[in-house]
Amino acid sequence: MKPAAYFIGIGGIGMSALARYYHAKGVAVAGYDRTATPLTQALKAEGMTVVFQDTVEDLPPSLAELPPADVDVVYTPAVPDTHPQLQWFRTQGYAVRKRAAALAEIVNTGTGLAVAGTHGKTTTSSMLAYLLQSSGTGCNAFLGGIASNYGTNTLIDPASQLMVVEADEYDRSFLALHPTRAALTSMDPDHLDIYQDPDHMDEGFVAFLRQVDHTLVHEDLHDRLVELGYATQQTYGEGPKASYRATDIHITKGHQVFDLHTPAGPVSCLKLAMPGRHNLHNAVAAIALALEAGVPAARIQEVLPGFRGVKRRFEKILERPVVVIDDYAHHPTELNAAIGAAREMYPGKTVHGIFQPHLFTRTRDFADGFGESLGKLDKAYLLPIYPAREKPLPGVDSQWLLDKITDTPAQVVQKTDFLACLREDLPDVLLILGAGDIDQLVAPVKQALQS
Repeated sequence: MKPAAYFIGIGGIGMSALARYYHAKGVAVAGYDRTATPLTQALKAEGMTVVFQDTVEDLPPSLAELPPADVDVVYTPAVPDTHPQLQWFRTQGYAVRKRAAALAEIVNTGTGLAVAGTHGKTTTSSMLAYLLQSSGTGCNAFLGGIASNYGTNTLIDPASQLMVVEADEYDRSFLALHPTRAALTSMDPDHLDIYQDPDHMDEGFVAFLRQVDHTLVHEDLHDRLVELGYATQQTYGEGPKASYRATDIHITKGHQVFDLHTPAGPVSCLKLAMPGRHNLHNAVAAIALALEAGVPAARIQEVLPGFRGVKRRFEKILERPVVVIDDYAHHPTELNAAIGAAREMYPGKTVHGIFQPHLFTRTRDFADGFGESLGKLDKAYLLPIYPAREKPLPGVDSQWLLDKITDTPAQVVQKTDFLACLREDLPDVLLILGAGDIDQLVAPVKQALQS
């Protein structure tokens, strides 16, 4: 690694994980992001420099003291090519590369354990990292969320060659990775602004799997992958043919309890303190990868109940007077999982949800699915679409999406008006859903309900 690094988009969850790794290795880390967030504040508190203006004049003076050959410049593909700092670094002879290339350089030199899929990557990879770390095996991990057990998205163990990583399909970033083992959780269409259509996205996943030495795929994907010309090696799930198969699944004292049949024999009485059958399947994948990485089954039985999940992944914020759950769900399948888990945990209770659509293209591409998913709530509130990197699309807005919700009362609200709406109609359970900046509502909602 070079003496210094500059991250353009340092406040992103993936970029910040990489920045933390560089910083821990003694690199002088600085970076830009457009807004201050709790995550950028944490990076600053850890000793990194963060600026919030994109002009060349706002670059840290310390960078000017170093020759270009001593500075690694890493950027997220969400940053446009017109970004002034990115343009300047390119014209001044700096080594400039995407996050995927910088991450791959680290992961590919070790024993990579990757988790791919449209859904479930963050929970599964965080659980895998937790199993490795808490069992004493150890690992390095680059996570797409803040693991609640550690309060960070980065784990570093200089003594370990194991590299846990999310294999991100956005911008085809996962094609830079060549892991030793990988799990594939799902292949639902998404990021069609990149892939154009579901068929090209499927091709991307297959291309990634061909770069992996040993693969484990969800049983629901087996036949589909065979049709695409890829022979799956191992599968996981609940079906009788799954290589790693969960059986005798039941709920006891707030835990999902199950047995696991593996190629090496059964593992009994595993306890998971997370709701939802999708999370049980995520656990099966994480346990399978941990077993194959050498973690003894007895240690997994011992430590699994202590996994506390990931921030914004069905994270319980409040119990009374209203149960408030914050979730990153931004795809119809993820909404179905979050709403289904709430129904499972709180049967017979009224469940309301406030959802912030993320990206105009995703809203356009999956509008009918969003309408169907949100229709499973007892009442739905829609915030305006969070644009992220995109410009508005004519005719695509939250009012248009509202017309797709036909099975439940729904309305479009602004963030500033939601608390008043909530006071007028308190549910038993409130879901805060979305991948934009809707998390800024969590603290005000909690404070208002407690007062």
